Amino acid sequence: MNILISNLGRYEVLGELGQGAMGVVYKARDPLIDRVVAIKTINLSLAMDEKEEYEGRFYQEAKAAGRLNHPNIVTIYDVGRSGEVAYIAMELLEGRELRDIMNEGALLPIDQVLNIVAQVAQGLAYAHEYEIVHRDVKPSNIMVIRDGHVKITDFGIARMASSSVRTQTGMVLGSPKYMSPEQVMGKSIDQRSDIFSLGVMLYEMLTGKAPFDGENVNAIMYQTLNGIPPPPNTVNPAVPEMVNFIVAKALAKRVDDRYQNAQDFAVDLRTCRDTLPRSISQLDLSKPSVSSRKKLPDTVETATVVDGDKERVKSESSVRLSKAFDSSVATMRLAALTASSEDVDELSKTLNINKPSAKSINQAGAARAVAKTTQKYRPSTSQLPEDSLKQLNGWNLLMTVIALLVLFGITWYFVF
Repeated sequence: MNILISNLGRYEVLGELGQGAMGVVYKARDPLIDRVVAIKTINLSLAMDEKEEYEGRFYQEAKAAGRLNHPNIVTIYDVGRSGEVAYIAMELLEGRELRDIMNEGALLPIDQVLNIVAQVAQGLAYAHEYEIVHRDVKPSNIMVIRDGHVKITDFGIARMASSSVRTQTGMVLGSPKYMSPEQVMGKSIDQRSDIFSLGVMLYEMLTGKAPFDGENVNAIMYQTLNGIPPPPNTVNPAVPEMVNFIVAKALAKRVDDRYQNAQDFAVDLRTCRDTLPRSISQLDLSKPSVSSRKKLPDTVETATVVDGDKERVKSESSVRLSKAFDSSVATMRLAALTASSEDVDELSKTLNINKPSAKSINQAGAARAVAKTTQKYRPSTSQLPEDSLKQLNGWNLLMTVIALLVLFGITWYFVF
């Protein structure tokens, strides 16, 4: 039960905005300049065993985040302590968490998804220039305000929040659905970990499904290290092919195969967005009723996670990329769509991969169109009797032959 307080340092508490991951969030007023702010609090008494380290890390990260001044990052005004409560005073954002918007069920238009994620990537790129890694990129740490403008929050406590991973029963394990492979394995991380987490968020926004999921944290960790999600447009046909390549590069298991900086990620997202028609509908930033929301939190309440289980997950990880969704090939094909001929030639030499031809890209698109056509006219097998299934197999064979003939004709046209 929260105790109602009237002041935090010099700030006059006006009311409670909600519950944060590590404390209460208040609406307050700074009497010195008559400015209304949001204050996130951390109860230091909850970490008695590591209180000194905990508090020191909190101040270090909060002060580092306070140096950031970017349109896509929430502005931090002040950091302080009042009794056993440490707090961060920041700008009060009038909008909605991205998680709330996603939980309404319907997928956002593709151009809006790319616009939101590009803004997040732009903010991360700025933070990374100052050697600040967020470590906890997820929809509940993204605020969407007026006109679809995006702000990244919780830079000040991200390191501390991720360090709360423990091997105790019932402990919340950070945000396992969005962790990078190197985070799962306990390795040192850099800005490319944020890029992976943002790639996970992008995939979920495009498809409505998490790329790495499971019944418990161990299953999610295993999927993150080993699982290769299907390309987004196999789940949502509205996703352009170019986005498949972008997602593949962001979700590469090996950090060297990933986008090396968030700026390049943002550029590719905007390049793709600019090829799409702009959606007419605007994001509804009015808060829906609690009962209408689907409960899809970013964190997972876990059962026991023991060190032996974590070691098993590490040892079983091949940390490889699927050949069908390989990021090096995705990089080359993405470059062929967006970069100059000279840049593509240089990349081809660097990766030792042949430059894709316009014919191959066109043929791949034609084959995919044929596949969609056959799928559209394929009957459901969910409740068919055995004799009907035999007839259906003959139907499938016929449609496959037709598809191959069409593909052969397209290939003949382009070659000859």
